[in-house]
Amino acid sequence: MARILIQNAHIVNDGKTFTGSVLIDGETIAEVYEGTAQPTGFYDKTIKADGLYLLPGVIDDHVHFRDPGLTHKADIESESRAAAAGGVTSYMEMPNTIPQTTTLEALEDKFTEAARKSRVNYSFFFGATNTNGTLLPLLDKSKVCGIKLFMGSSTGNMLVDKTEALQKLFSEAGMLIMSHCEDTSVITANSKHYQELYGNDPDVKYHPEIRSVEACYRSSALAVKLAKETGARLHIAHISTAKELELFDSASLDHKNITAEACVAHLYFCDKDYASLGTRIKCNPAIKTEADRNALRRALTDGRIDIIGTDHAPHLLSEKQGGCFKAVSGMPMVQFSLVAMLELADQGVLTIEQVVEKMCHAPARLFSIRKRGYIRKGYQADLVLVAPDSAWTVSPDNILSKCGWSPLERHTFQWQVKSTFVNGVPVYTDGVINDNYRGQALCFER
Repeated sequence: MARILIQNAHIVNDGKTFTGSVLIDGETIAEVYEGTAQPTGFYDKTIKADGLYLLPGVIDDHVHFRDPGLTHKADIESESRAAAAGGVTSYMEMPNTIPQTTTLEALEDKFTEAARKSRVNYSFFFGATNTNGTLLPLLDKSKVCGIKLFMGSSTGNMLVDKTEALQKLFSEAGMLIMSHCEDTSVITANSKHYQELYGNDPDVKYHPEIRSVEACYRSSALAVKLAKETGARLHIAHISTAKELELFDSASLDHKNITAEACVAHLYFCDKDYASLGTRIKCNPAIKTEADRNALRRALTDGRIDIIGTDHAPHLLSEKQGGCFKAVSGMPMVQFSLVAMLELADQGVLTIEQVVEKMCHAPARLFSIRKRGYIRKGYQADLVLVAPDSAWTVSPDNILSKCGWSPLERHTFQWQVKSTFVNGVPVYTDGVINDNYRGQALCFER
């Protein structure tokens, strides 16, 4: 196990930025040095990081890696490589694969595959259904990140829409519930209306009208109501509207029982982008107005949005052809989430310290992840070195997701990920992936 000194970086951690050095000893951070102080004794490698920023590795609480069953467009190996290239050192993956992760056997199979394939750290959500509530007490809370609940807009049998099943789930879950909130009845009515006006497959520009503000708010409001009535720990995924923000308060994350995630796509794009990007930015819930996007951005700094995730959801471009109904929803974002949010920091939307809070610190605290998410002595050495003023352009040549495309193609970023360390091991360095390393299962302190 190597001793590595990262020397003279701008370290961003615990709400401040300072120049210093970090000593990695094996898997963990042995010491953090502020200023010019340096360690004594032997170390195997020195990385001179003058001018670079050292951040905790990003923890993405919301990805779809399509493994098993949909591996023609993504798998744990390909998408974990993309994650490493983007400075993401840990991910939590969703249950809508084939088979769905709604049985204990399917859940264990995913952990087995990740141990074999994943270049970064991992955990998996267990999918709730109307009928599998008896399995919830059997879940290993130290290993499973949470229960994923689809309260609308789900494939397969993971739509939980029966009142009795919802109340039972919220009352008896015993762990964090992460909910996708869109009201199916509203979407169905809107779909019928727009198909009557524009045919069976309306232009994608109508997607935010079909999967509307009302659809999102009605479902999110119900989830919040159930959480308040039962005391359940609720985390609502991919908030996309200004109206939904009324449901959340700006208290400290550590004093909340109901929290909110915003995804990079909803923070970065708005409905004006459908004209140029079309179905490449079609996702559920839909990307909505510029006013909605700006409200979400403000909520990052006033405390109503707690976490930034990606909802990384790769598809082949051939599957993205069509309009509101024929084109599938979802886009690959895990490789570009950090640099996209650092771009927003350059624009004054939030500070670099707030980027680290929302993408690294807050996920670690919200999910009670053991010794990750911070640059602290004794913590796992999950770290990322990023370079400012290092222009590079997204192209198919540098996209690592198996699907091979991104809605950000031809965009030039000014920040660049230089190195990603997972448990002390350099897994990504200057465009090269260390394919010999495998990440670890996350451990949750509950």
